[in-house]
Amino acid sequence: MSSGVPRGSGRARRILRGPRPEAVPTLIGRACALVGLLDIAAGVFPRFRHSRMHAIAEALPGSFGPFAAALSLSAGVLLLLLAHGLKRRKRRAWRAAVVLLPAGAVAEFVYRHSLLGVLISVALLVPLLRHRSEFAALPDPRSRWRALANLVLMSAGSLALGLVIVSVHPGRTVGDPSLADRLTHVVYGLIGFEGPVDYRGSTSWTVAFSLGALGWLTAATTSYLAFRPEHPAARLTEDDETRLRALLEKHGRRDSLGHFALRQDKAVVFSPSGKAAVTYRVVSGVMLASGDPIGDVEAWPGAIERFMDEAKAHSWTPAVMGCSETGGEVWTRETGLDALELGDEAVVDVADFSLAGRAMRNVRQMVKRIERAGYETRVRRVRDLTGAELERVRRAAEDWRGTDNERGFSMALGRVGDPADGDCLIATAHKQDETPGPHGDLKAVLHFVPWGTDGVSLDLMRRDRLADPGMNELLIVAALQAAPKLGVTRISLNFAMFRAALARGEKIGAGPVLRAWRGLLVFLSRWFQIESLYKFNAKFQPRWEPRFVVYRASADLPRIGFAAMQAEGFVDLALPLPRFLRRRRSAAGRPCAHTSHERGVRAA
Repeated sequence: MSSGVPRGSGRARRILRGPRPEAVPTLIGRACALVGLLDIAAGVFPRFRHSRMHAIAEALPGSFGPFAAALSLSAGVLLLLLAHGLKRRKRRAWRAAVVLLPAGAVAEFVYRHSLLGVLISVALLVPLLRHRSEFAALPDPRSRWRALANLVLMSAGSLALGLVIVSVHPGRTVGDPSLADRLTHVVYGLIGFEGPVDYRGSTSWTVAFSLGALGWLTAATTSYLAFRPEHPAARLTEDDETRLRALLEKHGRRDSLGHFALRQDKAVVFSPSGKAAVTYRVVSGVMLASGDPIGDVEAWPGAIERFMDEAKAHSWTPAVMGCSETGGEVWTRETGLDALELGDEAVVDVADFSLAGRAMRNVRQMVKRIERAGYETRVRRVRDLTGAELERVRRAAEDWRGTDNERGFSMALGRVGDPADGDCLIATAHKQDETPGPHGDLKAVLHFVPWGTDGVSLDLMRRDRLADPGMNELLIVAALQAAPKLGVTRISLNFAMFRAALARGEKIGAGPVLRAWRGLLVFLSRWFQIESLYKFNAKFQPRWEPRFVVYRASADLPRIGFAAMQAEGFVDLALPLPRFLRRRRSAAGRPCAHTSHERGVRAA
């Protein structure tokens, strides 16, 4: 490789290929889902297949059939819930399946009289026992938020399935109950009470026990998730942060995203020598790293190996968002993963920047107009601001945030004004008003994190909604003009996703496929500001540095993309706290960890 990065050992490369999907767990997981559906069918439709055992079953005590239906239904639902865990080789899912499959087989034989159903359960149980060593993955990080999610999803599923159970016995239903009556019967049955719908014969008991089984499953699984020991997502410890800062001090110039590794909601793995590290967060089963490894490039393979070993131990899907071309080459070579160009990072060299010339006319005119309106700018290191000024900046950034949920992961630090981040830059815009607002004359804020000793990388862009348009352009120009006095020679601006496709797609001679792809990106820009960020960055005549996503298989890309959107804050599956509670809780933590950051999402 042209970068001269050393190759890892052959043993390391063999180990690192380990997390590829295992055929046996995947097949068993799918088969488990099939058996679960059969068990549910046995509980809901007890006689959709007759057999010679039917006459014998009729002679059994009347309560046995309803219990068998409830057993079949419970086993089926639980097997469906476990199927995903089995595909991911989770040990706890394997243990539960080994217990549930015999229960499902008994229910198939006694209640549905299906030898085929028994054979399917046994056929699945045998490979589970034979390949038990394949199911050794450790549990995922978790919190009690999953209990609330389970309650909502299981309740919705139980209502839907319960409505089917209540409605599949039209020949034995007394009268013609309405949909409202049937829903009421389901709700009552889930909590163990008799509803308004009545049936002839033993069907009433069958329906009651089936609904009771669904209610019991909902309550039991929610209670388990709520009261089990909590293992929250890993956080960066003080020792980890100290070691990372030491690595960044020596090697931080290599990657503009290096300082973002110090986010408090990331975990870290170090190389055996301690000279390199990879930071990550686990989101929906995806082990998501960002940027290049931190530290000595010679030690990168060791850190990558530790990362992949951790992914294999938990059966997480490994992925890297926003690594450089050099980082992508090392990741793909050492792991056998693939890389795909994700977009480009805009980097402005301070020595080459000037407002003169036709290309900069729009920016120049906008800046002059804003300056004539009475705005002034200040660009300082964080350590040069007073405590009162920092607090005002933090509160303004919080109040001016465009969304309720926190945004940012790969290119956001997640705080402003931490004493340890004294080298960060803050650019502010001010204007004296006749009626000052809650933040005085402060109208806009830009926050930059260090990129080695001679560069900075844009982290946060916020402005007062009542301020004149062009605040971001004004502050970027101010930062570029103040950079020489601060020893800064290069500034990394926003990341532009799919920049190359947008640029080539609008040129003469672009083919129909490229034009269609660009049209789709423009359409998606209504929600994700893809095109607007590219055009905003292009105003400053930057050089474009490609960034890549590293992934294991093409089938993983949708899952990785969804996990990345969760990490960046564009998708929030948890119920957010009220805004005043978030602020109060944050104030009790680190001095500035409460401020959210979306790198450039407000650029337009």
